Amino acid sequence: MDERQMPMKSHKLVVNNRKTSTVTGVLDVLSFDLNEILLETEQGMLMVKGSDLHVNRLSVEKGEVDLSGNIDSIAYSGVNQGHKQGEAFFAKLFK
Repeated sequence: MDERQMPMKSHKLVVNNRKTSTVTGVLDVLSFDLNEILLETEQGMLMVKGSDLHVNRLSVEKGEVDLSGNIDSIAYSGVNQGHKQGEAFFAKLFK
């Protein structure tokens, strides 16, 4: 089946007062530090930037992540096409 015909899986992003966030539909946490968290989700790569960021809870089975800290920006990059896109994203990021 062509990827364009496949139904998108569930993904939800909730941000509370720019201090906490809950993300569902998470496939993998690719990287995280105090200033940036990079998640692979059902809807593409998700980058959260800010300060004092923490991954408080990660449930791989449920695909859920709870984040806290000072959230400055949230950005998606393209529709997820597996780890190859994540690797390409990193290649561009660190060029």
